[in-house]
Amino acid sequence: MALNKDVFRTRALSAIVFVIIMLGGLLWNHWSFLLLFSIVHVGCWWEYFNLQEKIQQTTYNFLSRVGMILVGYSFVLLACGDAFQIKGYHLSGSTIFITLMAGQALFLNGLYQDRLHKSNRIMVSAFFGVFYISLSIALMLSLRQQNMNSFLGDFGWLYPILLIASIWINDTMAYIVGSMIGKTPLSKISPKKTWEGTIGGALLAVVVVTGVAVLWLKADWKITAAIAATAAVTGTLGDLFESYLKRRAGVKDSGNMMPGHGGFLDRFDSLLIATPFVWLVVKIFE
Repeated sequence: MALNKDVFRTRALSAIVFVIIMLGGLLWNHWSFLLLFSIVHVGCWWEYFNLQEKIQQTTYNFLSRVGMILVGYSFVLLACGDAFQIKGYHLSGSTIFITLMAGQALFLNGLYQDRLHKSNRIMVSAFFGVFYISLSIALMLSLRQQNMNSFLGDFGWLYPILLIASIWINDTMAYIVGSMIGKTPLSKISPKKTWEGTIGGALLAVVVVTGVAVLWLKADWKITAAIAATAAVTGTLGDLFESYLKRRAGVKDSGNMMPGHGGFLDRFDSLLIATPFVWLVVKIFE
């Protein structure tokens, strides 16, 4: 099939912009990290609601949407430690209560406007979203606050970078290996994925991330290998889960945040599932 130069140019440009924004948010400081993942939090929630509307063949009230996003964001604020304070005011203080109460009020108001005729389905989907999206973002903030007070400086970005790099490398290597030797389908949910590509991608992700982290960043090889392996395996599960949601909704992409690449959930599906498991691994090694 001939290369479509316009499509390739669009995909390449959006990918470059995406990488620049991600690296800026991840590496600048902890405030840019919070801003980056606050935007990711809202974007993932919004697309999650859109998918649920198509799956349930219903509509979610705008107030219900905003309300649950605020309820979920209260969990993100809860994960903000002492580093996130402005002139002595901690984000994890009374801000959590205000955000939670405002979110609940808006959510219930939205349900009332819909006359509660679909409240059960909305509530189940909404509270699942808290665990699927908000808890994951909160634990990512928790990872960012590890190693912040290292004697060498702020290395709080280390674990998030290892996690994200492991997922990106795993995805890339799985595609390459699968294209070369893949024969055994991994799942009916995503027919293009193969066992050969999945295993090869995971192994290469562990080798590459561990090698670079140890040689360049002088990181501990045990925790680095554990993070890379965990991210590769659980990240693949996250990709399959989002593919399952999209298949049920009958859509190709969750959104159009990145022209040619899809939406927020398409970009962060692996991260949402992988983060809680990587957080657990880090806690075990502490």
